[in-house]
Amino acid sequence: MKFKYKTPKNTEIIFTDEANRFVQDLQSKFSSKIEDLLHKRVENQTRFNSGQLPNFLDETQEIRKSDWKVRDIPNDLLDRRVEITGPVDRKMIINALNADVKVFMADFEDSLSPTWENVANGQKNLYDAIRRTITFENPVNGKKYQLNDETAILMCRVRGLHLKEKGIEINGVNPHGCLCDFGYYLFHNAKELVNRGTGPYFYVPKLQTHLEARLWNEIIDYAEDQLNLPRGTVRVTCLIETLPAVFEMDEILFELKDHIVGLNCGRWDYIFSYIKTFQNHSDKLLPDRYQVGMGQPFLNAYSRLLIKTCHKRGAFAMGGMAAFIPSKDPKENAVVTEKVLNDKTLETQNGHDGTWIAHPGLADIANNVFSNAFEFDGTNQLHVLREDDHVTQADLVEPCEGDFTEECFRTNIRVTLRYIEAWLRGIGCVPIYGLMEDAATAEISRSSLWQLVKHNVELDTGLMSSKDTFEKLLDEEYNVVLEEVGQDSLNSGKFVEAKSLLKDLVLSDELTDFLTLPAYRSI
Repeated sequence: MKFKYKTPKNTEIIFTDEANRFVQDLQSKFSSKIEDLLHKRVENQTRFNSGQLPNFLDETQEIRKSDWKVRDIPNDLLDRRVEITGPVDRKMIINALNADVKVFMADFEDSLSPTWENVANGQKNLYDAIRRTITFENPVNGKKYQLNDETAILMCRVRGLHLKEKGIEINGVNPHGCLCDFGYYLFHNAKELVNRGTGPYFYVPKLQTHLEARLWNEIIDYAEDQLNLPRGTVRVTCLIETLPAVFEMDEILFELKDHIVGLNCGRWDYIFSYIKTFQNHSDKLLPDRYQVGMGQPFLNAYSRLLIKTCHKRGAFAMGGMAAFIPSKDPKENAVVTEKVLNDKTLETQNGHDGTWIAHPGLADIANNVFSNAFEFDGTNQLHVLREDDHVTQADLVEPCEGDFTEECFRTNIRVTLRYIEAWLRGIGCVPIYGLMEDAATAEISRSSLWQLVKHNVELDTGLMSSKDTFEKLLDEEYNVVLEEVGQDSLNSGKFVEAKSLLKDLVLSDELTDFLTLPAYRSI
């Protein structure tokens, strides 16, 4: 194993010879299988581009029809009514673990820009948090942060299968980031977590098929055996955030039944995946981003089917992210409060067992909504089986009605510009226009722009969303962004590079799988 960059100060304890060998072993054993599955993704997308629609699988009908359950959920995960998410920087970890929530999902994925410094420090920060030695002092005002006596349960989200770790080379190639995130975290912390009455709990993102879940089960089983951990020590929650995966939820639960505790409605990536899956289908265009909420029929059907599937198998059905940020302006905050309240109420009415927030200021709202819904047994809604709710393929693929506005087209340009620029500077979670934007939400803006340009849609002002229109509006909105951020941010930023990258992404003939792939080459 070779490290391309110098490891940050104090992270040497993570990259020990034993830990490095463990990660190298995972890479050697599973890398080719990951590559095979990534190739299958390309083949599936080719079929979708040719007109095929995703559907439930004929060959796995028996799994869907037969009676089976996942392994019992650990006691400390029986109440997950509110979870907060965020990147693995030191201050964030302390504040999130201290928040009035049940779980903190520490994120190596969509809310982290994976510079080597961020990735390496993230592992060390979690190492310290688990041992309760983590502290932070603000270098500007001297304010000190430390953990409370009682904290949220810690979960770790690893990177998706598609992302590599360019800070490391193994046999001349960059290993898969997910194996690095999973391997180092598990190697150092599994037994420490068990000794403290909890366990190594993970979120697994962006699965597209049950075959990918099967591979994750192989990885986990192998890792447990290598580290002498009893089967089922590692527990995972899988995000259902791709359209193909919603048709294989029973199968995903089945493949991981010794390890899985639930599925999560990763709604933002799911909307992005809908656009990506149907990129060639002019009859399945999604309207303005801000009109595509969980009340829309195809998204509500996705939520209900996830709940029905999970509860039948004894697994939790987690709701999606509220990306809003509380406002200091009372009127604006009242609007935010109402939107979050309505969103979380819909989730509880459908039968979800918990939900996500991006800001601790939303914890009270989410806690109150879910606590009121948990009167049956106090911790979850596993009793909500939805047996008479029959969600069909047509329900899941039907696009929603809405407007295509020039205002949103312009906003999407500004949001994506600002997010990409921050990501290139090593910041993966950015407050923009009252929302906490991460890679998933930025992907909606970026893919929506591509979709409109690809299909040359008429906007509400009569403007056609052609390539020429995009380039003209990109220049205009670029100047707006420069005025918004001010000269200091401009001097330290990477807006020229962000503009060039966004232009390439939107004008490409095919929709680029993930904006983070070309962006990663620049950090």
